[in-house]
Amino acid sequence: MPLSPHWDFPSPFILQRRVAAADIDELEHTNNTVYVKWCEAAAWAHSSSMGLDMSAYRRLDRAMAITRSEFDYLQASRLGDDLSIATWITGWDGRLTMHRRFQVIRRADKATLLRARMTFVCIEISSGRPRRMPAAFVDGYAPAVLDLVGD
Repeated sequence: MPLSPHWDFPSPFILQRRVAAADIDELEHTNNTVYVKWCEAAAWAHSSSMGLDMSAYRRLDRAMAITRSEFDYLQASRLGDDLSIATWITGWDGRLTMHRRFQVIRRADKATLLRARMTFVCIEISSGRPRRMPAAFVDGYAPAVLDLVGD
């Protein structure tokens, strides 16, 4: 999908999804937990596109772990809707923390269905403790950071 004027920020990383029957809940719309999974999948796909996939995380004994999430559900999606899930790295300290934003748009009408943000901290996988980002994280993630003030 080409860059849309409907995106909140420039140069999004975009993951495409079609709402499936398994995504629908008793209210006949996409269950809120599905959006959480889609955002997580978009973050992983974005990281992987920068060479920071799970095998790199294991090799470095480091990972970016979610410490805070905030989701604003604005409109419902329904069975068969084609969606674009966008993510951006909107800030970081280059040492321990990173911030991501997400936006979900229904492609048919360009309506924003969800906005979300997540805060991540770099951890040592073997201990689960916060640790400084290795050089590979700094080098890999830095080109994608938008550095929004206050994010």
